[in-house]
Amino acid sequence: MEHSTAKHYSEADQSTQRLRDKKVGDLMVNKRRLVEVPYTASLAHTMNTLVANKVLAVPVAAPPGQWIGAGGSMIMEADKHTGTVRKHYIGLATMLDLLAHIAGTEDQLMDEEVHDGFDLDEKMSVPVSSIIGQCLEGLSLWTLNPNTSILDCMEVFSKGIHRALVPVDSHMDNVSGVELVESASSYRMLTQMDVLRFVKEHGSSGSELDNIMSSTVLDLGAVTERVFAITPRTKVIDAIKCMRIALLNAVAIVRSSDTDNEEDHKQLVNGRGRQAIGTFSATDLRGCHIATLQTWLPMSALDYNRDGSPTTRELVACRADSSLGEVIDKVVSKHVHRLWVVDQQGLLKGLISLTDIIRVLRLAIVSEQNA
Repeated sequence: MEHSTAKHYSEADQSTQRLRDKKVGDLMVNKRRLVEVPYTASLAHTMNTLVANKVLAVPVAAPPGQWIGAGGSMIMEADKHTGTVRKHYIGLATMLDLLAHIAGTEDQLMDEEVHDGFDLDEKMSVPVSSIIGQCLEGLSLWTLNPNTSILDCMEVFSKGIHRALVPVDSHMDNVSGVELVESASSYRMLTQMDVLRFVKEHGSSGSELDNIMSSTVLDLGAVTERVFAITPRTKVIDAIKCMRIALLNAVAIVRSSDTDNEEDHKQLVNGRGRQAIGTFSATDLRGCHIATLQTWLPMSALDYNRDGSPTTRELVACRADSSLGEVIDKVVSKHVHRLWVVDQQGLLKGLISLTDIIRVLRLAIVSEQNA
């Protein structure tokens, strides 16, 4: 019996060790070519690229020597044989950048001024290079060397970096880690979702990960209790403004309170303890045709969520006592970037982002390793 138990733990250690030994390069095996846009592309073209490729962000490429890279980065694409630099990735264009530009400034869009004089086509005709950095994420352009361990990769992604470029064949001497300077003949994009999908597929049953995956998200400290929300009467344009100011990719839509007339529907509200009835996110607006979007800007976000969104978006939620494994399964299978945490009555208690999941997962793995 003791021999059997010892064998079980030996196999468990080996299984977990295999996951810990994985490198970033192991996650890139079947990754497609990098989706990018030139710095001269219009915002309309950029949005079409996001829609066609079902991504939330694209690197922006420019001729070398003409731009300062986002955050001081120098990420170059160079000829594989000669080393001649062909292009410079100057930043990321995200859906939130596009929405922030659409929302404009307070003096551009005041109160009810979303009308025929508001020319969305004109707004979407400007070059994508002009909006890089409207939101902080657009300035977060990093590379991860393929030799970087999965745990080090998770550390980077646990600090709010959502994606990184991975060089296919680096011309630099970097052994591993995250870099602002890189030169390679081509790149692939690695995202937080890729990491969680890999963990889900390779977290073998019977491994040490079972203890971690069976722990509740509350016990692991994955739940963020502060929840920003909007009301059913918040207009799409006002929701976009709020998301821009708070640097949020999504907000919960909560049922109106008993003091509904006293609430400012143009501002974010505290969603904790209120009934969640929907989600309004940057993803929802990604597939909306520009002409259609203009007609929805003055409508309520709830109506858009139900009737105008190209994809019907259900409220994806979990409980505080849900296991980490259940939460990872749900975000990967539903392809969402956050889960709302609700109680038995459906009242909001918090949220869990992909950053939260990766943070607690890495800490738990490191703790198990040190123990």
